[in-house]
This record gives sequence, structure tokens and C-alpha cells, in this order.
Amino acid sequence: MTDLELQKIAVEVRKGIIAGTHSAKAGHPGGSLSAADVLTYLYFEEMNIDPKNPKKADRDRFVLSKGHAAPGLYATLAHRGFFPVEDLTTLRHIGSYLQGHPCVQSTPGVEASTGSLGQGVSMAAGMALSAKLSNESYRVYTLLGDGEIQEGQVWEAAMFAGHRKLDNLCVIVDNNGLQIDGDVSDVCSPYPIDEKFKAFNFHVINVDDGNDMAQLRAAFAKAKENKGRPTAIIMKTVKGKGVSYMEHVADWHGKAPNDEEYAVAMEDLKKAGEALCQK
Repeated sequence: MTDLELQKIAVEVRKGIIAGTHSAKAGHPGGSLSAADVLTYLYFEEMNIDPKNPKKADRDRFVLSKGHAAPGLYATLAHRGFFPVEDLTTLRHIGSYLQGHPCVQSTPGVEASTGSLGQGVSMAAGMALSAKLSNESYRVYTLLGDGEIQEGQVWEAAMFAGHRKLDNLCVIVDNNGLQIDGDVSDVCSPYPIDEKFKAFNFHVINVDDGNDMAQLRAAFAKAKENKGRPTAIIMKTVKGKGVSYMEHVADWHGKAPNDEEYAVAMEDLKKAGEALCQK
């Protein structure tokens, strides 16, 4: 797909995030919106997957370590064809298979149940080691929040992955700079993120704008060329990207839009989609 085609899909993914959280009257739109572009790139361009055969043996695996960004993952899976887009508005409803955090038992396309922060990268490292031991070709991707990497288990997993030379593992850090309590640098600074991963024998790729498809394309191409050690992609993003009043505002980490805010958000995204159609 071209970058423009991917950008158009990312707008639809963002609409799904807003529709789901608005309907649920709960959820985490901010970090879902910041990750919408990388999720779109992974599922529509990067990964070897098949919605018609979601459990095929050689599929690439994705683990949403920052599990609260489930609205973003669900919207991406829906638009990729794993389940109906219309079901996004059942987010967090009783009886829905789209709950507040991903559940591997109930949601098509989900590879791991996540939500306890810091644990997803350990699961991803285990999957990557399994592929190595079984001589399988699949790659494993995991997405972490920059606040999440304050968790110690992240660095235990990084030490393990670096030691085991898991070059089929790609760790992605969504560095939007904000967590639920404010700026990550004020709460408990994780910086310099890149140097920390380098210390654990990771090949590190810094992305200046993780909401830019061309930059994501270049980063993932470099990741695939890397041999002998795991890759960490550290991407700068905008919390709440695409919705005017949510951008760069920590308060939207875990708050759903009301009816008026929903209308503004959907109008923002409608205009963004129309602008892309003019290119």
C-alpha cells in the first residue's frame, strides 16, 4: 500500500477509536490515537497475517503490551477484516467480545491478553524465543507506552531478549510523552530511552514522527535488515493525535468523549479524511 492509502485507513481507525470510547462512556482514547498510525502500518503493510485464517502457523505475532490502548487495536483489527466494524460500538458493554483490555480467548486476531503493564514485552519475547527454538520464520512485534516502561519487568524482558539475540523481536515504544498522571519526564523519567535499550544489546531506531507513514516504513525496513539482536523502535508521537482538543492533553489518557465532544472529534477526522482525498 502507498503511504497515502495507509493514512486514509488510519483516519478510519481513529474514527473507530472515538466511536468505541464514546459508546462505552469509558476507555483510553489518547494513547490509542497516538498509536493509530503504527497499528495501521503493522496490520496493513508490515505483518504476515490473514484475517480469514487468524491462527495460521507462520503468521507474525503482535502483542499490545499497553493493553489499555485496546480501542486502537480493535479498530485496526475490524478494518483489517477480523470482525465487523459495526461491533466497535459494543466496546466494554456486558456480553461484548471487545472488553476494556485485549482477551486472547474471545477476540479474533488478539494474540495475548494484556493490561497489566510491563508484561506484554515478556510474552512477546517468549513468542520470539519459541520461533527460534522451532526454527519458524515468523516475527513478533510488541507496542509499549513510554509510561509503561517505568515497569521493571520491561527491563528484565529486555535483558533476556538481548542475551538471547532475538532478532525476530521488534519492541516499539509509543513515546507520546504523557501518561495518566502527566508528563512522563515529571512522573518518573524514562529518558534516555534509546540508550537504555542499547545497553541491553538492542538495535535501536529513533523515529522523529511516529505518526508519519514514510518514517514508519523506513524504520520497519531497517528493523527487518537487523540481524543478531532484537530491535527497539522509539517513536515520538502525539497523544490524542487527530482530534484537536485531545492532542497533547494528558487528561484524555483515560476519559471518553461526551456527545458534544464526540461530534467535534468526528468532524475533525472527517475533515482529515477529506483533505487526504484531495491529494
